[in-house]
Amino acid sequence: MGIYDIEPLGLEKIRTYPLATRKSKVSVRDFVKPHRRGTTVAEFLDSLPRILAADDLRAVVGAILRARARRKAILWGLGGHVFKVGLGPVLIDLIRRDFISGIATNGAGLVHDFEIALAGNTSEDVEAALGGGAFGMAEETGLYLNEIAVGAHRSGLGMGEAAGKLLTSGRLRVKYPESSVLIAAYRAHVPVTVHLAIGTDIPHMHRSADGAALGAATHHDFRLFCALVKQMHAGGVYL
Repeated sequence: MGIYDIEPLGLEKIRTYPLATRKSKVSVRDFVKPHRRGTTVAEFLDSLPRILAADDLRAVVGAILRARARRKAILWGLGGHVFKVGLGPVLIDLIRRDFISGIATNGAGLVHDFEIALAGNTSEDVEAALGGGAFGMAEETGLYLNEIAVGAHRSGLGMGEAAGKLLTSGRLRVKYPESSVLIAAYRAHVPVTVHLAIGTDIPHMHRSADGAALGAATHHDFRLFCALVKQMHAGGVYL
């Protein structure tokens, strides 16, 4: 006998029921089908479990296909990592096949795709560069991206469109145009909106930075993004 005034609850009156009568959320009918050599992507998608995240993925694919069929906006919101981990070619393919109506990214996304277009590499070693004050000091990145902002401000453009315009102008030696989402989107007339926060991106530390131009260019893109969102009404998709 314990010292407590309360005793553990007795389970003698618990009522059970046959497992076969219970409504369950998971069935073997929903299980994954192992991959077979020669199957298509559509067959692979259909083979995934019809449970939780896999079924969510299937729902996303269906929503995108319906939006495309209805000619509704399919908007993609992307951070810098999507570009720097090498997914640009997938986005470029989707642009060409009319699965992207607009791309919204931040300053890091602009930096990474611009450097990829220009030099074929991006994402510096922060730990190695920070202590000596060299982080973010690549000359071309700061110079050209700030030039883009100034040009956008003067021309009444946003950062995304102005970046695509400069990269395709022939003024710069662009070594890897086929790997740039900015270039593919510009050529396809797919809007790219760049949503800056002043002081968060490496070009803002360069002497060529113009706060008024950066603010005006990114505000233009904000308003352009709002217009794109309006096109999502009644069947659009935002990822």
